[in-house]
Amino acid sequence: MSIDQINADEALPPHARLIQMGTAYWVSKVVYAAAKLGLADHLAAGHRSAAELVGTTCTEVSSLHRLMRSLASLGILTEGDSQRFGLTVMGEALRTGALGSARSTVLTLGSPWCVGAFEQIMHSLETGGAGFEKAMGMTIFDYLGQSPEDAALFSDTMVGFHGAEPLAVVAAYDFTGFANVVDVGGATGNMLAAILSRHTGLRGVLFDMPHVVGAAHALLKERNVEERVSIETGDFFNLVPSGGDVYLLSHIIHDWNDEQCLIILGNCRKAMKPSSRLLIVEMVLPNGDIPHPGKVTDIVMLVLSGGRERTEAEYAALLNMAGFHLVRVVPTESAVSVVEAVLV
Repeated sequence: MSIDQINADEALPPHARLIQMGTAYWVSKVVYAAAKLGLADHLAAGHRSAAELVGTTCTEVSSLHRLMRSLASLGILTEGDSQRFGLTVMGEALRTGALGSARSTVLTLGSPWCVGAFEQIMHSLETGGAGFEKAMGMTIFDYLGQSPEDAALFSDTMVGFHGAEPLAVVAAYDFTGFANVVDVGGATGNMLAAILSRHTGLRGVLFDMPHVVGAAHALLKERNVEERVSIETGDFFNLVPSGGDVYLLSHIIHDWNDEQCLIILGNCRKAMKPSSRLLIVEMVLPNGDIPHPGKVTDIVMLVLSGGRERTEAEYAALLNMAGFHLVRVVPTESAVSVVEAVLV
């Protein structure tokens, strides 16, 4: 959102701003429909009309035209002569495989399983439990474990959602002097690859569930670090690979409640050497009314997994219970910080 848009929104009267917030899902579902239909891919070769696309999209011509017109008003498409539409720069970013993983992210956030979880937000607020479990009858991680297509989209979504963070983390935290990084729950290795690319003397262990690390080989090869990474599979609720100099938990702790986090941290503690460092990469919430994206993400975590974002004081208390001492919180140029801890 631009500064001009923010200023324009703030100029609205309070009731109009609240209504604008309430209608935000209209736009999200319009963009979801565009992603689901693959419109950006279909328009990659140039302008086309709704009539030219109904066969490939299995839509009704008038309805598709109205969708494309709406997308043009949002700056995703542009309408030319004879009601033929083309891609804008933003529309190009919605193509499959485009930098930033926008299509995968939109498809995940607008999916029936994600939207269904938020339909149970009152359940989460009344019980403290995950709305996802109420909606789907299982945890989000069990669901993804048995839904390979959604799991692949979810992994790509994490890259898209947190795309700016890896470079911000390696710029803010100095990994010099370490030999080995264990990325616990590292998914496809996006964060680990950024660290190893900056520090060519480092080696890494990528540790996650078997169905999650499937796409890691391609990403690590693309980043030219695959020869310095050992991929190990397992469940961090049972064990964590031993012997690392750095244990990295990037967007792991926020997925779980305190009791579950203590199990994960306990397994890290067992695996660590006395000199090892624990690095938690998360959105550390500021106190008071200070705006921060993590304060909304905190509700997302509540609804999807029963997890939570935390303040620095909450991290210090959690780490202390797990046998760690919080050394410092290192801010980055992105929304996340690096919470550094050592064994007590």
